Amino acid sequence: MTTALLTRIQLNPRHPSVIKDLADAVGLHRTIMRLAPHDLGDRAREQAGVLFRLDENDDGATLLVQTRTPPQLGELPNGYGRADSRDLAPMFKALAVGVRVRYRIAANASKRLRPTTEQEEQGRTRGNVVPVHGQDAVAWWSRRSAEAGLDVHTALATSLRAARVRKGVGPRHALTRFDGIATVVDPGALAVAVVTGIGKGKPYGAGLLSLAPASRG
Repeated sequence: MTTALLTRIQLNPRHPSVIKDLADAVGLHRTIMRLAPHDLGDRAREQAGVLFRLDENDDGATLLVQTRTPPQLGELPNGYGRADSRDLAPMFKALAVGVRVRYRIAANASKRLRPTTEQEEQGRTRGNVVPVHGQDAVAWWSRRSAEAGLDVHTALATSLRAARVRKGVGPRHALTRFDGIATVVDPGALAVAVVTGIGKGKPYGAGLLSLAPASRG
């Protein structure tokens, strides 16, 4: 049976490491990777199945971290935040054709441009990848959610604060959060999408798909 573990960390906004990590996506990724076994080699994130999302609101910031290995919570900086974990096996078991779910995902919605004349002269056959917003982002999610085994009924797109690779310098990774209601049409494909994530930018907080039961009211 497909399974994973979800760790919810209510961040301590006054902790120096939290302040630093919220300003530096690479630093945040390094902190999160402390939860994974330390002997997994160069592709540790993929092997441990690490995905994460930062949910921010007026009450503070919550870090959701999904792993396929038991999280090593003792490796987090002392006082970093309140953490609890739960097994997602019951959720996977409940997935079936026709089940209605509420979903949330922060994704790096993007598209690849056609190569410019200069790029073609350099022998490049593909153009740059650029973020998309608004209805283009919703269209991106519509395609990706269908591939993931979901029939989406509603989709609210919210542009999030871009993830910066290093404080003050480096590229930004645009993130859009999608919230809504959907129906499961392919439980197998959906389970794979939950475990492996959707889209690019997974080291920067993109790709973690959260699901919860939705009423038919």
